[in-house]
Amino acid sequence: MTGRLGIGIAMCLPLLLASAAFAASAGDPARVPVYRDTTSPPAEFAAQEIGAALRRQGVGVADRPLSAWSDSAGEGPRVVLAVDPSAGLKPQGYALRVGPGGVYRVVGADAPGLMYGGLHLAEAIRLETGFSGIADAAGSPAILRRGLKFNIPLDARTPSYDDTGDAAQNNIAEMWNFDFWKEFLDDMARHRYNTLTLWNPHPFPSLLKLEKYPGVALEDVCVTTLQPDAKGGSWREPQGVSPEVLANLRVVKKMSVDEKVAFWRRVMRHARDRGIDVYVITWNVLVNGAEGKHGITAAQGNPRTIAYLRECTRELVLTYPDLAGIGVTAGERMSDRPDEFDREKWLWSTYGMGVVDARKEQPGRDVRFIHRVWNTDLVRIVRDFASQYPCTFEVGFKYSRARLYSSTRPPFADDLIKEMRQHKLKAWWNLRNDDIFCFRWGDPDYVREFLTNLPPDCTAGYHMGSDGYVWGREFTSLRPDEPRAMEIRKHWYSFMLWGRLGYDPRLDRGFFEKVLADRFPGARAAALYDAWAAASKIIPQVNRFHWRDWDFQWAVEGCMDQGKGFHTVDDFARGATMQSSGLVPIPQYVKATLAREALAGIAPTEVAANLKTRAAAALAGVASIRRDTPKPGKELDETLGDIQAMAHLGEYYSAKILGAVELETFRQSRDIKGREAAVRHLEEAVERWKAYGTVAAGLYKPQLLARTRALDWMKLLDEVKKDVDIARGSAK
Repeated sequence: MTGRLGIGIAMCLPLLLASAAFAASAGDPARVPVYRDTTSPPAEFAAQEIGAALRRQGVGVADRPLSAWSDSAGEGPRVVLAVDPSAGLKPQGYALRVGPGGVYRVVGADAPGLMYGGLHLAEAIRLETGFSGIADAAGSPAILRRGLKFNIPLDARTPSYDDTGDAAQNNIAEMWNFDFWKEFLDDMARHRYNTLTLWNPHPFPSLLKLEKYPGVALEDVCVTTLQPDAKGGSWREPQGVSPEVLANLRVVKKMSVDEKVAFWRRVMRHARDRGIDVYVITWNVLVNGAEGKHGITAAQGNPRTIAYLRECTRELVLTYPDLAGIGVTAGERMSDRPDEFDREKWLWSTYGMGVVDARKEQPGRDVRFIHRVWNTDLVRIVRDFASQYPCTFEVGFKYSRARLYSSTRPPFADDLIKEMRQHKLKAWWNLRNDDIFCFRWGDPDYVREFLTNLPPDCTAGYHMGSDGYVWGREFTSLRPDEPRAMEIRKHWYSFMLWGRLGYDPRLDRGFFEKVLADRFPGARAAALYDAWAAASKIIPQVNRFHWRDWDFQWAVEGCMDQGKGFHTVDDFARGATMQSSGLVPIPQYVKATLAREALAGIAPTEVAANLKTRAAAALAGVASIRRDTPKPGKELDETLGDIQAMAHLGEYYSAKILGAVELETFRQSRDIKGREAAVRHLEEAVERWKAYGTVAAGLYKPQLLARTRALDWMKLLDEVKKDVDIARGSAK
């Protein structure tokens, strides 16, 4: 995009909001006319955003039909929004042209492009304090499809992948609140996302009325009154529903099946009106809410289950005209069979044939398909599914495994990319954030580098989100808003980065400083940018050094996992680093150091030093901003608290890594000085955790995380202290 908001380019004509063009008679407020297609919801949304930006400047807006526009329609700023397919713009592209007399023309290649152009103009008015700094600009997407992954807990009877955490249990009712989805989808559009993927193992009983299967559709919305324990216990079966849950249901919203269908049609229509495609993605074989009815079971070889799921797929397509696509997983509960019930043959007999059936009634319907590469391989996918599928077909892959916040160049898709090129396939990159749930994160350089590294020729798009967390409304703040803030708004900066930089990776530091200055008036934007980025580099560094592939294996905010709980100094001393990261594991480093051998790569001591340096920079930035902003306001105050917490967490891991190095040095050399040094570092780690826990617990309540369980910083302090005992007792 050129001429971004007037940054780094020549200024346009001095068309000031305070000019005579805005003079009003008889004390009436000045009004800027906005001409648009009054039948286009994306144009309407763009006009609303422009109007909101102008009203912040004390200027009114006059909504005008596009048919009323003429070049002789007066002087002073006027906005024209129009779609022109002949303008030579790429899909979702736009051009902003500043003309003589104060005409601001936004031309879109299509309705989404026009909307993005209007959002660009609205943002420019805010960031440039009116029209005076706005110049010609153009935009088109670097990555065509930019999405969010949303594991959706529809009901206790049709849960998402893992609803044993507080995030899901606090958000089931919210999934049936249209006001939530309206604001969520509006924010997605503002951040330039155009795909929403809704993930649920078996959503159909909560979404469909099936005439062939009476009694399967679920009335009302239910939660369970059964409280999950810290281990999950019998509360959950793998991606299923336990009898204990079903025996303890409570209705939180009365809804008929027809009302549920109408609700989701309305949600999907609003998504379409914001240029957002909606997909439903499942795991298999799972029949939550339907099991035991009409002979339906979770058995892979059950023909009745196959027939039922084929009908579910057909009806899903026909019931929801605005549904863009479907995704599937050859899931954890499927076996590799040498018969007609083989994974891929099963998926074709259910989902594939369901789409074929739907297209018999709607021949022109393109039901895009995402087939995840998980528990299967491309040869089978192409042979048994893709070769027969009648619509757009793409695959999906966990690009960073469960660690979005680790490396900007993860190596896990390298072999798949080679295969995809052979089969001429493109992938949706599943960007799994199972790292950061509590603290506001923000490092533009990391996101820009990460997205730029995606292979253009093999990329259909990306969807960013979590498996063990529901990004609905926040539920842990000790100073909550009423209603509680939406997570997409609490974490607005990180959501903005993953959307905006997917559309335009050239947005630079100057742009984001203006965004921060607009969001937090009075705060020094440059200092906030630096402190936030410094703190946000800490967790990726820790994850690269203490590597665990999957969500249940590691929670960096609590130094713990699902099975063993807290990760001790021994776990760090013996742990692996991320492959292709260039980081040297502690045992290898210590062995080479004692032998005085050269060792290529980044040493653990360098990792610790980097963490300490970044933490110091973040803490210094927070202190200076607080000093210069005596009344920061609630959001800035909490943002600074999150930055401070991440910085103290970096100090903790720095000391812990050094303690692990010294402990391993003692064990390999038996030099008592190593053990003494380890104790000193780990005692320092205790103090750093106290600082971290004090800040974190001052901001948030403890919570149960679905995949890694109890996150309670002050209780975890007892585990932190045991590291000192491990070091002291290591001679035994």
